[in-house]
Amino acid sequence: MIDREQAWNILCEFTKSESLRKHALAVEACVVAYARKLGEDETKWSVTALLHDFDYEIHPQVPDHPTKGEPILAERGVSEEIRRAILSHGSAGIPRTTLLEKTLYACDELAGFITAVALVKPNKSVFEVDAKSVRKKMKDKAFARSVNREEIISGAADLGVDLNEHIDFCAKAMQERAAELGLQGPAGQ
Repeated sequence: MIDREQAWNILCEFTKSESLRKHALAVEACVVAYARKLGEDETKWSVTALLHDFDYEIHPQVPDHPTKGEPILAERGVSEEIRRAILSHGSAGIPRTTLLEKTLYACDELAGFITAVALVKPNKSVFEVDAKSVRKKMKDKAFARSVNREEIISGAADLGVDLNEHIDFCAKAMQERAAELGLQGPAGQ
């Protein structure tokens, strides 16, 4: 299995956008926090999260993303389990059956939405984000309109967690890496 550093290098090779790299790091923060909570393999879950959108810049349209990226990962030695989880997070028609697959799906859109909410807060800080503020912004269809709210809701449900608890859990996971995500606000809180 490849390690986190190798996954980061693959991500950076194919993803030049700083915001997409930070999205991968935000999803990683959430997914790894769940791995820790659930007693799962943190390295495997980290690699999966970092690579879930690695091909987005070269294949931005569904179904090309993530299906056309999958062979690239296979060539790089990424395990079938991780590749399947990545395929299942998109619209490749792969049902999410494992805990890793469900967790990646549940954290992907939510991490992006938490980032968007943090960036409109007065201090542009993830420390200002909680379930109440996220739920309020979810009702505003004009806000972060590219984020699929149904995926956030169904992801929590498929994972078997309360939506508010899931939002707070992911926000806290992102708070632990706020500086790396550029969401620490002034004075680093």
